[in-house]
Formats: sequence, C-alpha cells, structure tokens
Amino acid sequence: MTGRFLNKAYAARDADATRALYDDWAASYEAETQENGYITPARCAEALRSVGAGLDQPILDFGCGTGLSGIALRQAGFQTLDGLDLSAEMLAEARKKGVYRNLAQIDADAGLPINKGAYPVIAAIGVIGAGAAPISVLHTLMENLAPTGKLLFSFNDHALEDPVNKAGVAKWTEPGAAHLIFCEHGPHLPGIGLNSTVYILEKQ
Repeated sequence: MTGRFLNKAYAARDADATRALYDDWAASYEAETQENGYITPARCAEALRSVGAGLDQPILDFGCGTGLSGIALRQAGFQTLDGLDLSAEMLAEARKKGVYRNLAQIDADAGLPINKGAYPVIAAIGVIGAGAAPISVLHTLMENLAPTGKLLFSFNDHALEDPVNKAGVAKWTEPGAAHLIFCEHGPHLPGIGLNSTVYILEKQ
C-alpha cells in the first residue's frame, strides 16, 4: 500500500484533478498516511493550544479531508469544529468521525461559504503546497479570518522548497497585518522522511 497515492500527491495538477485524486484516495488515505506516521495534525493541534486559543471557540477546518485534523483538534480539547473540503468522498469519511458540527463541499473557483469574520480560528493543516492548494488560499483564509484571529497551517518540505509560499507568509507579516506567533519545523511523514513547518499567524 505504501506509496500508492503518496507518490502522486505532490505532483502539480489543477483543481479538478486534485479533487479526483482525493476522491479516489479517500478509502485508503488514513491507512496510507498513518502507516507512514502522519503526525502534522497532532503537532498543529498542540501548537494551537500552546498559544492560548480558546477551547470553545469555533474553528473552521479548511481542507479537512477525512477528518484526521478534526480528530487531532478534538483530542487537544477544541470542541466546535466545522469542515470544508473539495472532495465529496473525503467528506464522507470525515462525517463518520462525528467530530464536526458542520461539513460542506466547496468549489476551488468559488468563494468561501462563510460569513467574513465568522471564525476566530481557521486551520489549513497540510493543505497548501505542491499537488494541493496554491498560496492564494492562505490569503483568502486570512481575509476571511476574524480580527485578532489565528490562522493555523503547515507547509511540508515540498511546499517549503517553493519560495512563493514563504513569500505569502511575509506578505502578511512584513507590513504588520499579522504577527507570526508560532513557527516550528518537525516531522510530517516520518515513514518517507518528510518534515513540515507548523505556523500560526495572528491577524492584526
């Protein structure tokens, strides 16, 4: 099973092809990633708790996939989770977890189906990077985040190799539109030797 989809996941593709890949991967996604020690969701959840995010604040889990991020957030004590994802099949798996208040499918070419400022915390765990969402998604999430809200996200090593992603973070931090309050490099998928950096931006 190892590498059946992981070896395809980081190739560049358009949104329709990405949706199709994750629809096909949904049934075996958790087995394949967990077989390789996928730990970024747990690292992200603990990072969010470490910066004092309220456990009862609503969190939007953008790109929630099969719900592994939701499980990690719930295990860290966060109670109110809503999830969005491109893939209907991934969402079907997430629904089985029973940790989300609401789940909805989104279109890559449409705006977010939320009220601007509705969420004091938005998570995009393992979402932005090669073979997944472009850095423009970070800007969309920051624009929709509540004032003084926190954006929790991660870049794996493939994403970190592309300078556009770090530049996207700097677009918010350099003018003082957001403060980087957490940044830590560590394991992502140890089974394939891949690491990731966990970030939390606080909107000003």
